[in-house]
Amino acid sequence: MAIILEVLAQWLTAPPSDDVLQSLTERIQAHVTKENKRKNLVGEGFEDTLVAVLQRVPKIGEGYHVHARPNLHSLPGFHPPLAHQKPRQVDLALVRKQDQRRILVTAKWSVRSDREEQFPADFRDYSRLEALGQDFDYVLVTNEFDAARLVAACDVRRENAPLFNNVVHVNTAGPVEVYGLKPTRSARRLAERVAYGRLESLGSWLVSLQNAL
Repeated sequence: MAIILEVLAQWLTAPPSDDVLQSLTERIQAHVTKENKRKNLVGEGFEDTLVAVLQRVPKIGEGYHVHARPNLHSLPGFHPPLAHQKPRQVDLALVRKQDQRRILVTAKWSVRSDREEQFPADFRDYSRLEALGQDFDYVLVTNEFDAARLVAACDVRRENAPLFNNVVHVNTAGPVEVYGLKPTRSARRLAERVAYGRLESLGSWLVSLQNAL
């Protein structure tokens, strides 16, 4: 309230009453809470849509167990958390029925800077809890349109390998078309990664999942 009153001081003919300030505080808090819930709904809606798509592709629906927001330890080959730790949750997971190959998916409608920092940390946590001594795939699926962030997701590494096995965009033609009008360095780098398949479309990834069966 002090910040608001300072900014508006020259337009106020009298200080607001305590009741008015309390009411304004409650409205601001309600708005912020609702906005955070809206963001969660967008994120979970994106995850649920991907699960529905995967389950409706006949070969994928038949060949994989598809999970939305599972706890990591509920998947084959991962340790449960320690007693004092919260269970780790994955946005989306596929387990290939024929050999239990695990694909952990981080599904993000957009990629904010804090999420860029979270990706390697999540992978380290998943690796630490892996119980079979076997590889698992780590995949990013997104609808992000910022060229620099898409390039960064394609290029981020863990030790001597790319962090993500696949970086998947809902429709790669979209950002390529947008940035084709802007010959910036990020635009050129984005087009390169789409051209050689490092950034692939959702359709391409679905085909690769089918071919892996």
